[in-house]
Amino acid sequence: MSTKLLLLLPGDGIGPEVIGEVRRVIDALRAQGLKLDTETAPFGGASIDQFGVPITDEAVAAAKAADAVLMGAVGGPQWAKVARDKRPEAGLLRLRQEMEVFANLRPAICFDDLADASPLKRDLIAGLDILIVRELTGGVYFGQPRGIETLPDGQRRGVDTQVYTSSEIRRVARVAFETARKRRGVVHSAEKSNVMESGLLWKEEVTALHAAEYADVKLEHILADNCAMQLVKAPKQFDVIVTDNLFGDILSDAAAMLTGSIGLLPSAALGEAGKPGLYEPVHGSAPDIAGKGVANPLAAILSFEMALRLSLGRADLADKVRAAVVAALAAGVRTPDLGGKATTREMGDAVVKALA
Repeated sequence: MSTKLLLLLPGDGIGPEVIGEVRRVIDALRAQGLKLDTETAPFGGASIDQFGVPITDEAVAAAKAADAVLMGAVGGPQWAKVARDKRPEAGLLRLRQEMEVFANLRPAICFDDLADASPLKRDLIAGLDILIVRELTGGVYFGQPRGIETLPDGQRRGVDTQVYTSSEIRRVARVAFETARKRRGVVHSAEKSNVMESGLLWKEEVTALHAAEYADVKLEHILADNCAMQLVKAPKQFDVIVTDNLFGDILSDAAAMLTGSIGLLPSAALGEAGKPGLYEPVHGSAPDIAGKGVANPLAAILSFEMALRLSLGRADLADKVRAAVVAALAAGVRTPDLGGKATTREMGDAVVKALA
């Protein structure tokens, strides 16, 4: 097998800490046949401090040239007063747009040994396996016009534009349908077609694509607010949920907490076949615990597991990483977010030990 290239963007806060544990997993897998080179670049606030921008042109070029990109987290209070277009989050939006990764896959899986860590009752959460497919490069986060203006009467008005084209909707819906075919064969499409024109277009385009190409997959339409309620009421009814950028951001964070901790949840952002994928833990930079060595590295490790499976061509090693995470949890290792006292390093130790 040819040697692949992974670009690491540790970022801010706990990002460097959790990416550090991924490096250890990579080292362990190299002993088992993984041919993988890594490069590292500053990202987010770290890049602002060094270069004055949240991501450099060189880092963007490196991301496009890699086989996959794995980031830690971006942001923190020290950059709160930076101009909006220069904040750490702007770097992430640019990276997603430049890499053309339009489909964000966010799994929410309840590991058996953590069923009691969920805020929901065990019978509602045990065996949970949901995949949210979020459109990532369109919608209200990118629509124009946008901005804050002062009206003639002195009031200020903020404007954001929610906009989608049929091609943007169809390409992400196609990812959801193709993925559902490999799972349990059910797609819920979440929007607000009752009050939003973009939501109505979303519903119509998903319906047309389903009828033309994916009649073998069961399609259910659901209003996004009802979807949020059902995620809490009866989450195991869902298999794949496809939704827009804004609702996907909200619903995936809600689904993440069903599992017991947002520190467990990975994600993948994919574009067209052959393009590098962008992988990142769902959690943020968590500045309140940064530097304390207590962050849960499992979301980052599982994000790397998704990279192995979807971009690096090593599903066999991805299975080993998943099994090692399950074994570490079965051994009772818990970071503070899961009610335990293990450090970031100790959780990494448990995974590396299971890999060996």
